[in-house]
Amino acid sequence: MNYLIGDVQGCCDALQRLLERIAFSPSRDRLYLLGDLVNRGPASLATLRKLMQLGDTATSLLGNHDLHLLAAAHGVRSAHRGDTLLDILAAPDRRSLLDWLRHQRMAHSAHGWLMVHAGVVPQWDAEQTLACAAEVEAVLRGPDLPAFLHEMYGNEPAQWSADLSGTPRLRFIVNVLTRLRFCTADGRMDFVTKEGAGGAPAGYLPWFDVPGRRSSGSRIAFGHWSTLGLVQRSDLLALDTGCVWGGQLSAARVDDAGQVLEVLQVDCEQAQRPG
Repeated sequence: MNYLIGDVQGCCDALQRLLERIAFSPSRDRLYLLGDLVNRGPASLATLRKLMQLGDTATSLLGNHDLHLLAAAHGVRSAHRGDTLLDILAAPDRRSLLDWLRHQRMAHSAHGWLMVHAGVVPQWDAEQTLACAAEVEAVLRGPDLPAFLHEMYGNEPAQWSADLSGTPRLRFIVNVLTRLRFCTADGRMDFVTKEGAGGAPAGYLPWFDVPGRRSSGSRIAFGHWSTLGLVQRSDLLALDTGCVWGGQLSAARVDDAGQVLEVLQVDCEQAQRPG
């Protein structure tokens, strides 16, 4: 069976209990983690080690917190208040962990679902989303990673153009796939608002509610948005249910045809204030 899993964020105990809840078998099951594997939770190091040990039975996407870890490891970003990354940065197997991390996916398609960490701008269909993700993946895995990480952060450009190239294009792709919540009909993104769907700034909508978005014919699963909570539609799965904030860690059981059979959840004792 196939399981799509929301943001773990270093809550390794919750992940282990979720695997026990679904009676996970590496010979039978496949896991798809929707990003933000680490940070803010108490056991980021243990989480990465567990996911590495799962090998090909688990496919992991990169979220904003995972990219933050890569940036911190390369001296691009300082630790934020509430970060829980020092155990990874001081680990004897730090190099292999970080190398594994930078070889994970920015987007993925399997079992009828397009999987991203955050969202998809209205101008992209599923095919373009995967192609743009592959552009960033190539840089993350290549020799230019340190230089890219120094240029990765910023809110501009905030709107898609097919003419974008170089660093601005890559930065835009990263922001879509790891930061997007709200955007306008013409694809201009907001990076300030973190409330649920009802908290959209004037003129903005949740990215998945924009009329006429080109990805509307695709089933999309994502995490990132803990204040949104669980959303389950025929063509949409939002699976960040706030584990690290004292909520739940969620997994959607999906058959090979893409049908969601059930959503399973475990509680998480870890409780931090969002920030």
